[in-house]
Amino acid sequence: MNYGQFLYMLPEVTLVAVLVIVFFADLLMKGESKAKSLGILTTLLLCGALASCFMAQPVEAFGGMYVTTKAANIMKLILTAGTIIVVVMAQPWVETARRLAGEFYMLVVSTLLGMYFMMSSGHFLMFFLGLEMASVPMACLVAFDKYKKQSAEAAAKYILVATFSSGVMLFGISFIYAASGTLYYGDVFMQLDKLYVASPLHLMGLAFFFSGLGFKISLVPFHFWTADTYEGAPTPVTGYLSVISKGAAAFTLLVILFRVFEPMREYYQVMLYVVIVLSITIANLFAIRQQELKRFMAFSSISQAGYIMLAVISNDFQMATTALIYYVLVYIVANMAVFTVINVVEHKGQGSTLMSAYDGFYQTNPKLAFLMTLALFSLAGIPPFAGMFSKFFVFMAGVAGHEQAPFWAYFVVFIALVNTVVSLYYYLLIVKAMYIKKTDSPLPTFQSDGNTKTALAICTVGIAFFGVCSFIYDWIYASAAI
Repeated sequence: MNYGQFLYMLPEVTLVAVLVIVFFADLLMKGESKAKSLGILTTLLLCGALASCFMAQPVEAFGGMYVTTKAANIMKLILTAGTIIVVVMAQPWVETARRLAGEFYMLVVSTLLGMYFMMSSGHFLMFFLGLEMASVPMACLVAFDKYKKQSAEAAAKYILVATFSSGVMLFGISFIYAASGTLYYGDVFMQLDKLYVASPLHLMGLAFFFSGLGFKISLVPFHFWTADTYEGAPTPVTGYLSVISKGAAAFTLLVILFRVFEPMREYYQVMLYVVIVLSITIANLFAIRQQELKRFMAFSSISQAGYIMLAVISNDFQMATTALIYYVLVYIVANMAVFTVINVVEHKGQGSTLMSAYDGFYQTNPKLAFLMTLALFSLAGIPPFAGMFSKFFVFMAGVAGHEQAPFWAYFVVFIALVNTVVSLYYYLLIVKAMYIKKTDSPLPTFQSDGNTKTALAICTVGIAFFGVCSFIYDWIYASAAI
């Protein structure tokens, strides 16, 4: 084997170097400032990983098991940037558990590394290994507050669901192997392309594979773990789970459906239509009933996952990839802004994540209330914020290329558009609590630390400018070409 091929995997090799450096830094550093120093070091090293994603080129290595494209490198870049936001906003919380700071940062980087391998896989075995590499450290992150009952419960549910979904997915992959005799994406595609009608084994493999990945993206009806896990996990981990993990899984699903199962489009599009309508509608209806803010954001994330999947039903790969990547980019900055505010309120306020705790929030903390409002408006798709443009592009991608029988694609997009109005209502419930509702004991006025200000500044700039900076969309579109 030519070990020089590892140099082709520049982003992955860089992340492995980050892991090693953080490990030895955690081993050697002492003193009260250890947690803070580790946070700064991890942030700087992840900025180096960001640069490696810029420099990486499309390449195929290890006999086609590792295949990366310009679009995959852009997605890695975006997810790394989102991880940097998570690390920055989590530093005040991590400093309260100094002995575990190194473990936290290593788990975050390990999860990101697994996502890298998922997105650059050219073989189902490589994909599965990347998926597990991302899932196992994530379970540890969910259980990070080990003395907190809710955190342990959330981790147990996440582990059980992750184990079950991995088993279902592996079962589906075994059907694909039985039908095709290979697990390489290109070889499976060529065999399917030669068939006039897909075999029952291929259909079973597709159904089980989609079901397994549906758990990871938390699509309805595979979403039951989401609310409990989001509520019990530490707030920075919840933010990381809701955007970074979801974005990687959604991108991987898009690539595999187009690169492997494209000849079976007539089958998987029906599944996607049903899942999208259920995910957006049911999640919106349940979100209205929530009184706990992290559970509220859990159902919001299920709905957002449905919107992301609108790009996957497109028949135009370039437009679908562009819309999905752009949506994830905008979703990261908006969602992380909300979770940054939740995090600072939880640790500097009354320690509550109930929506009622935000009654009169604008009176005592007007700047945080204003920034949270901007993020919520972006999530709802209100112009002129970036969220409106991201929704517009997934709507356009959803109906692109449907020359024959386009009715159902337009119907699904119409249902998503109607649900946008419903989502606006429940996002405004938080705005109403912050600006209109009165209470005798509002949250106290508190000064945000430098890390919180930095994370909010990055997110706010993204919310304000990603929608009007058209060159970002054009850059993604040019890179998404096959």
